[in-house]
Amino acid sequence: MAPTAQSEITNPAATQLNALLDKAAIFPLNETGWIRATGEDRVRWLNGMVTNSIQDLKPGKGSYSFVLSVQGRIQGDAYIYADPDALLLETASAQVPGLIALLDRFIIMDDVELSDVSATRSGLSIAGPEAAALLAMLGLNVEHLAPLDLQTTEWSSTPVTIIHAHSPLVPRFELWADTATIASLSEALLAAGAVTAAPESLEYLRILEGTPLYGKDIRDRELPQETAQARALHFNKGCYLGQEIVERIRSRGNVHRTFSAFRLEGDLPPAGSMLEAEGKQIGELTSTASIPLPSNPVQLALGYARREALDRGLPLTYSGGIAIPIAVPFSPAEAPGQSPASESPERA
Repeated sequence: MAPTAQSEITNPAATQLNALLDKAAIFPLNETGWIRATGEDRVRWLNGMVTNSIQDLKPGKGSYSFVLSVQGRIQGDAYIYADPDALLLETASAQVPGLIALLDRFIIMDDVELSDVSATRSGLSIAGPEAAALLAMLGLNVEHLAPLDLQTTEWSSTPVTIIHAHSPLVPRFELWADTATIASLSEALLAAGAVTAAPESLEYLRILEGTPLYGKDIRDRELPQETAQARALHFNKGCYLGQEIVERIRSRGNVHRTFSAFRLEGDLPPAGSMLEAEGKQIGELTSTASIPLPSNPVQLALGYARREALDRGLPLTYSGGIAIPIAVPFSPAEAPGQSPASESPERA
């Protein structure tokens, strides 16, 4: 049964999620950090440290990458953008110290300097189908920006950097400037019709997207191909840290386990719950949520399962219910009552 107006009042996350899916919502980027790489050797050096191609990036363009250990295990992730005189790594602020320490170990005779510049900027994100239109009302034109494009413009005589962020389900843009300017932009966007989204509703959106979060869905024991994030990999860029393992997996053809999304029927399990098939443990659920979609609430999860179980279409169970592999991003129109054809897992 669709939520009533009263239920939306008592469940702010449902109202915020509705805005994210159908209108526009804003939220601060307080947990996002930035690393600045400078020096003449920065492009060649960083290209040898991450899984995606850096040498092909033109100023204003970005890509998503993993940082691996020598054993090919994922140690962190980042969006990397090219500036004319630097490379900018955007990642979770909690990852910044560890990534700098790890990467700094491999600066030997290279002209490269890494610095944490997180404190020099403040960030605000706006997401939803109406995001671009609301930004245009403020004089910020983003229609020409392709995904992971970055540009710096002026708003109220102050430089503002705009990023077309990764957005599998709804458009999403980031605004970066000084603290006072971000506060003014926030007020202007709210006045234009946006609402404020809290972390809970953003987590709902992330799970609907099927986007894994480092530290929760991606841990330092995962291999790149297990995460189904082909967008982080480039197979013709040359040598990089951990490449031997990635290439070995590629030549073998696949991995034994893969990241997937699931629709859950039964009790909502906690993250970390085991998946079983034919009486054996074949995976785990890393993120779970009961999502208050405007059309119909749905229980979804992200996690890992053995490819053999997925390929054979084996029934998957957890303590308290069953897990049905689904494609992502998950459209609200696919909430219970969706056609069986929609329930095929997206493969790496």
